[in-house]
Parts: sequence; C-alpha cells; structure tokens
Amino acid sequence: MHLYSLPSDVFLVIRRKKTTIFTDCKDSATVLELKKIVEGITKIPPADQRLYTTNSAIMEDSKTLQDYGFNATTSKAQNPTSIGLTFK
Repeated sequence: MHLYSLPSDVFLVIRRKKTTIFTDCKDSATVLELKKIVEGITKIPPADQRLYTTNSAIMEDSKTLQDYGFNATTSKAQNPTSIGLTFK
C-alpha cells in the first residue's frame, strides 16, 4: 500500500522592487503554474519572468513548489514564503 500526501495550500509573497503579490496555490503546483498566476496580475508572460528562492536560486518551471520545500507547514497564511521576481 502506498501513502500519498494530499496537495495542500501554500501561501506565498512574491516581491519585485515596489510590487508585492500575495497568493496561494497547491504545493503540487509547478513553478510554471505559479508564473501563470503572476501573469494574470502583471500581464508579463511566464517566459519573461524569473522566480527566485530566498537563497537566490532560480526556480525551474518544471519543478513543483514541494520540490523547493514549500508546504503547508513552511508556507502558512500568517507567515508566507517569500519568492523573488524579476522580468527579462
């Protein structure tokens, strides 16, 4: 028998200069899916976005938020995980 964890909500704060975006999504969402959420707000296409972890590593589109250690325990509504954003 395999045990699978159900996707859980992660809360994120995405910052670029003077812009701050608060959002939530499933920890199973890919970085590309997160970029599509950002596109809906900024109108900048995912190909022109770069997302960074707190240690300045560029987040890869194909990886999930869970791959970067974001989960319901580490990314709570009252203490969201910070992600950096730049545009090409």
